Amino acid sequence: MYGLYSLVLFLALIFYSPGHFIRMKLGRKEKLHLRERLGMRLPAAKPDAPSLWIHAVSVGEVLSLRRLISELRAKHPSWKIYFSTLTNTGYRIARQTLQGVEGVLFVPLDFGWVVRRFFASLQPRVFVLAESEFWPHLLREAGRSCRSVILINGRISQGSYKRYYRWRRLVRPVLRNIDTFLVQTEQDLERLSRIGIPRQNLEVAGNLKADILLPTIDAEQVLGMRADFGVSSANKVIVAGSTHQGEEEILVNAFREAKRQRPDLVMIIAPRHPERSGEVEKVAGAAGLKVMKRTAADQKIPWDILILDTIGELAKFYALADLAFVGGSLVPHGGQNLLEPAYYGKPMCFGMHMENFAALANDFVGSGAARVVRSPEDLESLFLLKDERALEEMGRKAKTLLDSLQGATARTLQVIESRFSEDGD
Repeated sequence: MYGLYSLVLFLALIFYSPGHFIRMKLGRKEKLHLRERLGMRLPAAKPDAPSLWIHAVSVGEVLSLRRLISELRAKHPSWKIYFSTLTNTGYRIARQTLQGVEGVLFVPLDFGWVVRRFFASLQPRVFVLAESEFWPHLLREAGRSCRSVILINGRISQGSYKRYYRWRRLVRPVLRNIDTFLVQTEQDLERLSRIGIPRQNLEVAGNLKADILLPTIDAEQVLGMRADFGVSSANKVIVAGSTHQGEEEILVNAFREAKRQRPDLVMIIAPRHPERSGEVEKVAGAAGLKVMKRTAADQKIPWDILILDTIGELAKFYALADLAFVGGSLVPHGGQNLLEPAYYGKPMCFGMHMENFAALANDFVGSGAARVVRSPEDLESLFLLKDERALEEMGRKAKTLLDSLQGATARTLQVIESRFSEDGD
């Protein structure tokens, strides 16, 4: 099976690489980091110290692991922690935000000889995988080389479950390299069990993203940020976070109609991929609105819509919001993280496509901590902020619910520590 997989992967790379090169190197002006992904710039092994390798896909997963890594460093300063990620943006955010890790790496290309080079260099005793990034050779070599392989913050979306179940005879041998599955919900546990994972290897530990670690922003700092961007005390701020193609036009049109009735409204849009900022700027400009990009912000120039064309700043801008919209939900993308606005006690809304966060979305809506937008008219009505007291109460409920969901980090830390201590380390 692994030989056939390697052949398919090799052929896919041949066909995919030219387009990827054009898109990344020529379009986005970003490096491909092939040498790093082939293991040509790995740190030297340090067999005298316990080593832990944690892998996450991209920005959201990186940010969700900050508290866990911080606590690991505080409790076990002698451990060597290596962190890998798949995407360039995830790599940049990891280097900026993860303090005290031994090294930040790109995940290896999933060929056996490449993966073995990584394990030979890093020599991890425990390999930790976040959410649902299942690379066959990576997991196979982890199962062979490590004392333990742990999935943390695991989730299996409905779409993934259908695919995995259909191909479960091929999927099971890959997943059985993982000895412990710490998943977010009972539904994730049930789905993995139906695929064929033994129940004794499954545990609901909660969602690490609920243990979110964000900067504390007090009222004075909020006023300072508003002043920096020319937002007066009279303005009401709508923040649309992690938006995707197809959403901005709906959001901008609803905002334009609401602003005709409430001229005090301003909107901040943070596209999920900042390289789309120019596209979003055109959409807003075509609607007849004054647009400014974050990187060109000038407090003396008035704007209707501010576009965040930077990485890693969305969370603090949620602190400015009178209402937050969670992106990836008006189009069938599955939604984005709704816990950041909750952290700052902000009322929020999202569309009907929150499949990737279904359990959380249901909890927030059921608790009166969020609203579901079912039409452009719903969106426009919410943007009018008609009942500000009700919105403030919604924000308080969001913060209260988030606080009640915390605890996954403590359990995850406990499991990782137990794997290191099995030999008395």
